[in-house]
Amino acid sequence: MSIELRHLRCFLAVAEERSLTRAATALHLTQPAVSRTLAALERHLGVRLVDRSTHHLHLTAEGRAFHEQAAAAVAAFDDALDPARLRRRPLRLGHAWSAFGAFTTPLLRRWQREHPETPLELLRIDDRTAGLARGEVDAAVLRGTVDTPGLVTAPLFTEPRVAAVTSDGPLAGRTSLTLADLAAVPVILNTVSGLTTPDLWPAHSRPAATLTVGNTDDWLTAIAAGRGAGASAASTAEMHPHPGVTYRPLTDAPPVPVLLAWRATAPHPALGALAALARELGAEG
Repeated sequence: MSIELRHLRCFLAVAEERSLTRAATALHLTQPAVSRTLAALERHLGVRLVDRSTHHLHLTAEGRAFHEQAAAAVAAFDDALDPARLRRRPLRLGHAWSAFGAFTTPLLRRWQREHPETPLELLRIDDRTAGLARGEVDAAVLRGTVDTPGLVTAPLFTEPRVAAVTSDGPLAGRTSLTLADLAAVPVILNTVSGLTTPDLWPAHSRPAATLTVGNTDDWLTAIAAGRGAGASAASTAEMHPHPGVTYRPLTDAPPVPVLLAWRATAPHPALGALAALARELGAEG
């Protein structure tokens, strides 16, 4: 049996809806047809992709790994058949929260002026690879270590780290802070798209308490509400000012590498020009 695009679309619908019935509705198919299509895909791959043992379906470990590949394949197929992209193929650039920081607006203006034939679409996606691993973008601006298989990275520049603290709290009155200062209060960690993990602290002095959130907006809200403090790159202070959050230099934390990342297969032809422009602006700054 050969696998067709319909098999991938069926699997993605099941993964999204977590229900054969809702997936069938979304695909305008019957539930038995969806079940047969999913089973055929699993037989072809020789693995179970979906755990059907509960009322709500869940992806197996193999299903989660296959999900990214299937999403990227379907996205690439849809892009290839989009007539508008045949005429002017945009460069879709993902970022999780701060894009190029202070260089974002200058870069967009320079790009539009120097590369009018290639529209640059900047997309914020709350995901560790900013949608790149799922095929939602052509490239992404990422910060910190990137170890996702199949991605290529190029260094652009580095940023100092900052502490983010409650504006009416005692730490806001300091001109600078250290990792030990933050470890004394609960540390807010964005575990979905954020940069900071407990490994930023030495093993013997890690924060006694942490609170996890899923995106930058919730991270800022938790800090403003006095639930703890956070650490991030300096671009966060520039791109995400908040009346309840005060940013201070984090003097003993290592700088953050800012990277341009893309998938190893079929890279966008304008990536080299984008990386060169970003490095140029970073050096000027």
